[in-house]
Amino acid sequence: MNPTYRHVSQAPTLPGSAPPQDEFDVATLYETPLADGAGAASVPLDEKLRQAYFWIVNHAIISPHYDLEFAEGPSASFQLGDTKARLTLPSGQSYSSFVLVPLLTFAVRRRCLLVGGPGRGKTASAILMGVLAGYPLRDVRRAMQHGHPQLTISDLLGTPLPGDLIKAERMADIDVAWRTWLGMRVKIIDEYNRIPTRTQSALLTLMSDGYAEVFDQIYESADSAWYLTANDDAGGGTYQVIEALRDRIDVVVHALAFNSRFLGELQERVEQRLRPEEVVPPEIVFTEAEHDRMYAEILRVPFPREIRRRLEFFAAQFELLEPAGEQFEYRTKDTAKLAGVDVHLLSATETGRDRIADLGAQTLGGLSVRSLQSVLTYAKALAYFRGRPEVGLDDLAAVLPFVLHDKLQPDDQAPSFDEPAQRPYRTDRVSWIRSLFERACAEYDRLDLDVDDQVGDMLAQFELGLNDVDEPEVEKRLAAIEALLTEWSRNRKLYGHVYDDALALKYLHQRYVNYRAWLRWKS
Repeated sequence: MNPTYRHVSQAPTLPGSAPPQDEFDVATLYETPLADGAGAASVPLDEKLRQAYFWIVNHAIISPHYDLEFAEGPSASFQLGDTKARLTLPSGQSYSSFVLVPLLTFAVRRRCLLVGGPGRGKTASAILMGVLAGYPLRDVRRAMQHGHPQLTISDLLGTPLPGDLIKAERMADIDVAWRTWLGMRVKIIDEYNRIPTRTQSALLTLMSDGYAEVFDQIYESADSAWYLTANDDAGGGTYQVIEALRDRIDVVVHALAFNSRFLGELQERVEQRLRPEEVVPPEIVFTEAEHDRMYAEILRVPFPREIRRRLEFFAAQFELLEPAGEQFEYRTKDTAKLAGVDVHLLSATETGRDRIADLGAQTLGGLSVRSLQSVLTYAKALAYFRGRPEVGLDDLAAVLPFVLHDKLQPDDQAPSFDEPAQRPYRTDRVSWIRSLFERACAEYDRLDLDVDDQVGDMLAQFELGLNDVDEPEVEKRLAAIEALLTEWSRNRKLYGHVYDDALALKYLHQRYVNYRAWLRWKS
């Protein structure tokens, strides 16, 4: 076997980078070089994560698709073919999403769906994540659950002991032989869209709430990195995937087509009977303690307010649907969905906004709290992986298409998709979401919201607290809120971000009204 397959370069992947410092732990005073694996403590965990990435992308998964592009200065680009397809040569260190996104999922213990045709490496990638967690390859393979039409809840979770079924007088007397995979930190469900609907419901409970239930017996499952595979991302298969289960998936990544120029690598593997998952170097395997510590370090990566504001502005674009309700709070796409009304048909009756320029007109729904939490987590994870001291706009832009892949449902009949430049977005969802964010950022800059954000200033003022705020000051703030809404009623069409800001102002107004009532009662 070629010895390079087990080689991990000792050269730093990002010279000069420093990970966020962990909180002081007295146990570190007693650590020795052998306390947490031979020499493992000498390698910062963000560096170890990058070493794992480069080993996988160079020796395990043949993925020469560097589609997570980062620039450090001007990047050369070329237009090829009749459609003038643009090929960009990034000037900064860039990455393969099919390798990096599952690896970030491993780091933050979230739920990743890998989609693509058969034989594209989806299952192999998931198995590698199990080996990185320190499990023997044999255990990872045996623990992998295979979706098929006859998979029962007992097959998935565990079975009651036959002797107990005969002798038990109460349900509490029945012991369950739980499946060993439930306790693993990496869980793999192959072809999850072939699982029967009833069994999907049990899987949903395990994924979302962290416990399994059989015969009134409960098994509490630890936080895990989940990997699900499917041959397509349309939700089909032997069984339609229930919507709640799809919603629990945090990120979706595509297994892109094999590049025939790398057939020689396949030939070498065939001739040497080599399987990369069998030769993972021990230097990139994470102990449970390292896994926990890495996740804690990721969560402490700062998310600057100015970056969060752009995410807020972007997220505000999609939920508004004026004809859906009469009361202001209910003028949303969710109101229409709950009533069983076609969102597209209702949206087509709107006349106040430019339906081509309005980003919200391109979607059938908005963003949930769960999806926004996933965006925050993956943006922090990517910044940590890149050795950045805080989340940057490029980190946020890079993760959005993969986290929101199944969360933003496009309205394929929207007039914007008839524009020649946007027709590919009907099928290329990653590029579509990336385009939405770029356009939202351009509008944010046009409005100069980093400088002129009256609602943001009012919220910041309120967050300082109400101690020593007297009634005249409360009246002044209430008047400012009403004056701003009066101005908007004269000069602005109701776009999504204006709708969210108006509701935020109503919230502030109510808080001040309640506080004023308390002041009057106290005096």
